[in-house]
Amino acid sequence: MTVRRLIQTGSSYEKEVGFSRAVILDGWVYVSGTGGFEYSTMSISDDVVEQADQCLQNVENALAEAGCTFADVVRVRYLLPDAKDFPKCWPTLRRAFGDVLPAATMFECGVADPRMKFEIEVDAKIPAEK
Repeated sequence: MTVRRLIQTGSSYEKEVGFSRAVILDGWVYVSGTGGFEYSTMSISDDVVEQADQCLQNVENALAEAGCTFADVVRVRYLLPDAKDFPKCWPTLRRAFGDVLPAATMFECGVADPRMKFEIEVDAKIPAEK
């Protein structure tokens, strides 16, 4: 029997929209598009680099709850409303993924909240020994 486990953060978006921060299924972790909100206060910085850093913290927390780290990430999708902001975030992203080198794509697109300048989505494989 396949067991599906959901990871929730308490973000108001999860309840309002009807989604999970991450879903664990068949040894894989699928982390939803994650913005740079500090979930306890639902506050967000105006700075794209600070948002990218908070996004990574939020993703890292979801991965940890699933028994993973950034080292287990195989696919990353970066979502930005303004592609010109992407290079500013590279040093922050390199700290998380520079040794991992997952498959990655950056999309310039609309996002759910106009305050968001950066969003990230990842897929990770749970290590066999966990």
